[in-house]
Amino acid sequence: MLRGVQKRVASLWFFRLSSDRVLRANPVQGPFALTLKQNNANRIYCLNGEAERQGLHSGMPYADARAFCPDLQSQPADLQGDLQFLHILRRWATRYCPWVGLEGRDGLVLDVTGSAHLFGGEPMMLADMRRRLARVGLSVRIGLADTRGAAWALAHYQEGVAARGDTLNAIGTLPVAALRLQEDTSVALQRLGLRRISDLAATSRAPLARRLGPELLMRLDQALGAQPEEISPLADPPRYGVRLTLPEPIGLVSDVRAGVERLLEQLCAKLKAQEVGARRLCLTLDRVDHDSQTVELRLARPLRDPNRILPLFERGIGEVDAGFGIDRMRIEATQVEAQPVQQISHVSAGRVDQVYDLITRIGNRIGLENVHRYLPADSHIPERSSILAPAAYSEPGGAWVALRPRPLRLFPPEPISGAGSRPPQRFRWRRMALSIERATGPERIAPEWWLEDENWRSGVRDYWRVQTRQGWRLWLFYTPQNPGWFVQGEFA
Repeated sequence: MLRGVQKRVASLWFFRLSSDRVLRANPVQGPFALTLKQNNANRIYCLNGEAERQGLHSGMPYADARAFCPDLQSQPADLQGDLQFLHILRRWATRYCPWVGLEGRDGLVLDVTGSAHLFGGEPMMLADMRRRLARVGLSVRIGLADTRGAAWALAHYQEGVAARGDTLNAIGTLPVAALRLQEDTSVALQRLGLRRISDLAATSRAPLARRLGPELLMRLDQALGAQPEEISPLADPPRYGVRLTLPEPIGLVSDVRAGVERLLEQLCAKLKAQEVGARRLCLTLDRVDHDSQTVELRLARPLRDPNRILPLFERGIGEVDAGFGIDRMRIEATQVEAQPVQQISHVSAGRVDQVYDLITRIGNRIGLENVHRYLPADSHIPERSSILAPAAYSEPGGAWVALRPRPLRLFPPEPISGAGSRPPQRFRWRRMALSIERATGPERIAPEWWLEDENWRSGVRDYWRVQTRQGWRLWLFYTPQNPGWFVQGEFA
């Protein structure tokens, strides 16, 4: 707080934050509500003005709301999305003052001490806030006072501005719940006949502290300014970028590589200090003709080792058009992931690192999402015994468990002629006449009834491993419910 300047605090309450956020992207005509499951029941979490005018309110069971309002439109609430949106609003509010903090799940608190004059005074500043928020479709109630508690009370119970040094008169007529008390404490005060803040302030403090605890008096003192309450602004996330300005323009690939090497050493030092690794790097090269070249590098694993990252930039640097020369370079880690410090082991991880470096090189040509690996899956169905996953965004699976031998090659079932439940001695497959020398089985596999699969509609399958006299080792199965023989795999 500035010396000699009385503290002023603004509280912004976005009382329809969740519904406003959704309706900004997808406008809806008529009543609309967001629901949240609480105690195994869907309840109204947030609603728009039209739904409120039809008698609905937050906390109301969704079934009752539909009975009162049959044309009510709804969708589930996204609490994480609301929190991210509130963080965006916090960053926006820093245009009015540098000290902005969160106030619960739907509010902001601003320490506007000494900054209101930049907007023409407090009324002009508050009008600017309302105008900008209304323009983007957000409903807000604003309170301004000398203390954080008083500003919160005005925003939630009687929107307005408290004059400097006149906090008690501004909030004295408000209910005691405006002091941010627990619900049971508010009910207890009302039973004692203390319904307003002015009644509470005029009552002896000692009996209240003994009966209702010290939190009641702490909230009262915070609202009236007898006890300080600080605003803790959220720190902006760290930015991982380094810049290099050159005294003379450069154009040789070797010079650009040397500059990138110097920048990577500084950047990786920052990444190591924060225990994170870069997954995406962006190299920007500014030319003397005010044009710029950008080289993006996506990594298969988070890295902060400049000696490993530099060779991966080789292809991108070689394709840069330096024009009349490059006079400024910048590298920024646009996507990072946690990479905590690990205990150094005597076992070398060089081979694993080389594999991921290879994935990075290939992925930057064809896309990291197009480099796949097979992972074991917990299913006895042959087609579902493995899954295909992007190698850059998955870890190698454990040991492949196979209780019975499985063919090296699987293909869609191909019908063959045969009768009976035992493999036919002679059959034709792929225009070849084959005869069985040895058969092992059957291995019965039942379909997974909880999954929809058209290929397993025929029921159970009895699988056989057969060795033909012609040298083919095949995997056959028989379907008892709909008698028929098929070939599905080939052993090595």
